[in-house]
Amino acid sequence: MMYSSSLLAQLVEMGLADNTDALAQMLAQKLSSEQHGDFDKWATALAALPKITPSDIDLTQAAITVGQQADVDASQYTSLSDLLHTFHPWRKGPFKLFDIFIDTEWRSDLKWDRLLPHIAPLSGRRVLDIGCGSGYHCWRMRGAGADFVLGVDPTLMFVMQYFVLQHFIQDWRVAVLPLGIDELSAVKPCFDTVFSMGLLYHRRDPLAHLQQLKRYLAKDGELVLETLVIEPQHGDVLVPEGRYAQMRNVWSIPSVATLSQWLAQAGYRHIRCVDVTPTTSEEQRVTPWMQFQSLADFLDPDDSSKTIEGYPAPLRAMMLANSG
Repeated sequence: MMYSSSLLAQLVEMGLADNTDALAQMLAQKLSSEQHGDFDKWATALAALPKITPSDIDLTQAAITVGQQADVDASQYTSLSDLLHTFHPWRKGPFKLFDIFIDTEWRSDLKWDRLLPHIAPLSGRRVLDIGCGSGYHCWRMRGAGADFVLGVDPTLMFVMQYFVLQHFIQDWRVAVLPLGIDELSAVKPCFDTVFSMGLLYHRRDPLAHLQQLKRYLAKDGELVLETLVIEPQHGDVLVPEGRYAQMRNVWSIPSVATLSQWLAQAGYRHIRCVDVTPTTSEEQRVTPWMQFQSLADFLDPDDSSKTIEGYPAPLRAMMLANSG
């Protein structure tokens, strides 16, 4: 789980640390058993992955595709499948590794398909993906032509899933770091596109989050914001008491109009909503690769238009805006 020296140098240039030694030490501390009790299990499984050069890599398909079954023998295929299950639950994907289909909880490709026609072309751009999970969308961004994609997520298991893909793909123009957004305070405004998807409603101060994201954007850069919203008939902002769809730390869910006002207050321009879509069990569900509860368990069993707590069911908006 070593990051390449060229990547570390690039991250230092972006302001993530004073020098490569300090950055390497910080990342080593994050990637350790002190951070999660299952780390040693994941590290052992990662080290056991076969050293195979895939016959093909395709980052443009719904399921990120690495190799074909013909690239491995029967014992390698069985062993690889068992090792991949070590990293359960797989929440964002899907992936296909040597014809082993990792059917993740989220069909993240559906979100990507809704989003891609509207965003500025990623070709040649430097991209930041906040709360990137396993890095599925980071790989899709690279497949869409991004020159460099930095993903950050504090959940160690998701970062380990990224390393599974990186083990075979070996492309250091995609990097996922075990960091939260608040650990990026020194990063320079050097990104052409910044993604924040599924994160705003977990921030206690949404306006501060939007301002924080703006600090990472280069001049005229684009923010891609995907988040929960409510229909106007439910008011301007929903503030759940306790959980929302069984999620903790959901602080506020605005209407699209209110969200647009927040973006304007944070200093963005050219604000537009490009998609509003309800979350369904086609997009989020239990699979053999994620066997815990999922969306169907979080909705009212007698009225799927409501969460189990009685709030409006999940509705997600995609907003685009530009820095000044």
